[in-house]
Amino acid sequence: MTGIGAGRLAIELIEATKRYGETIALDGVSLGIEPGEFFCLLGPSGCGKTTTLNLIGGFIPLTAGELRIEGRRVNDLPPHRRNVNTVFQNYALFPHMTVAQNVAFGLRMARLDGRETERRVAEYLDLVGLSALRARSPAQLSGGQQQRVALARALARRPAVLLLDEPLGALDLKLRKQMQVELSRIQRQVGTTFVFVTHDQEEALSMATRIAVMSDGRVVQSGTPREIYYRPVDRFVADFIGESNFLEGHLAADGGARRVRFRDGGAVIVPSELPVGLARAGAVTLMVRPECVSVGTTAPEGQWATLTGRVINVAFLGNHTRVTVQTAAGAVVTLRPHSEGSRSAALDGLLDQEVCVWWSPQESTVVASDTGGGADGSLA
Repeated sequence: MTGIGAGRLAIELIEATKRYGETIALDGVSLGIEPGEFFCLLGPSGCGKTTTLNLIGGFIPLTAGELRIEGRRVNDLPPHRRNVNTVFQNYALFPHMTVAQNVAFGLRMARLDGRETERRVAEYLDLVGLSALRARSPAQLSGGQQQRVALARALARRPAVLLLDEPLGALDLKLRKQMQVELSRIQRQVGTTFVFVTHDQEEALSMATRIAVMSDGRVVQSGTPREIYYRPVDRFVADFIGESNFLEGHLAADGGARRVRFRDGGAVIVPSELPVGLARAGAVTLMVRPECVSVGTTAPEGQWATLTGRVINVAFLGNHTRVTVQTAAGAVVTLRPHSEGSRSAALDGLLDQEVCVWWSPQESTVVASDTGGGADGSLA
């Protein structure tokens, strides 16, 4: 947040476009990132997320559109004249320098005096928990420790924006999860705007204050992790973020409520809110997350979305059991967590049994079967 005036965006992309010959890597993206956000660009390979990061960093030029950092147009500014810094996946540490010398390098290049340089080196090594290792070389550090050195070096320059290009991709799963917690803590502590690129959905959900899901050079939806997860605007977002049940049907008004009716019989109540741009009737896809679905021999009374079917699979997965029910609307998966001291053996007895599955209408969302919902993720 340092140096950014009230109401001024940390980063603003306005119809940003990047072409390589006939290939469009970024297609008219408009995006605003607030000061102090932990903002994540999420999507599959080739979606445009790294291109966006490189444009912000000044490593590649825009073909068309405008880029502003702290309210200043920076289209033609080289990287060293933008108030940003970057942490790469390969760390890019100098092997012949100590940890402290690596952190100090950028400060010396900026001609900071020796006393202030040493103060900042000590401050940011303490921030990342590496004060005791300041005299070691990068070769004497683990992958996670090297990543922390790279982070301390980037933050020591006190940029308005820190760009992180899949920085945890080279770490093993356990260390990656530990670094997710550390990155979140550090970002909250320093208040710097983080722009983080990843293709890992869990990584984005666990760290970001806001996520932009990208596909084919465009931002499909942006919003908080909870909005993206529970209220995706289309099937691509719902399918890319976690596991989902998709039920194809026809949306129609039924008295005072809306229902989705299925071709092979049955109907369920759906949310009262519909995504912007979705017709009030017609072919739709109903999405509900497995953890929102309950299963039992009878459904409770009340305003529930309920289907009946036969259990075709029960899979014990340690801390929960995955139950798949074949209904008239298609297969519905539910995840049942195990209570303390119980392995939920009762669920094994449901195999081949006729059961009900149900969920709250507000825990499902409706998207158009063809074009999807509104691009901004808002609800009507």
